[in-house]
Amino acid sequence: MSGNYILSDYVELALREAEYDKLKDNTFAGRIPSCKGVVAFASTLRECESELRSTLEDWVLVGLKLGHELPVLSNINLNHAPGYEPVASV
Repeated sequence: MSGNYILSDYVELALREAEYDKLKDNTFAGRIPSCKGVVAFASTLRECESELRSTLEDWVLVGLKLGHELPVLSNINLNHAPGYEPVASV
């Protein structure tokens, strides 16, 4: 992780927790246990990984917009309220 891109780093950390299952119909399901509701289904494992990443990214952005509590992953906590600098300091 680079440490320069907090959202990208957060997504990568979450994807490390991903769990995949091969279903009876030979398709795949993926989920991220710490990110409730982030699931994906696809016909191949690679497609499932891609779909899970897309779902996770949308989940994070919607969560931030709506002010939902997001899980803290490693040392990345996206739940802090943003701080603003006075215009004079810019």
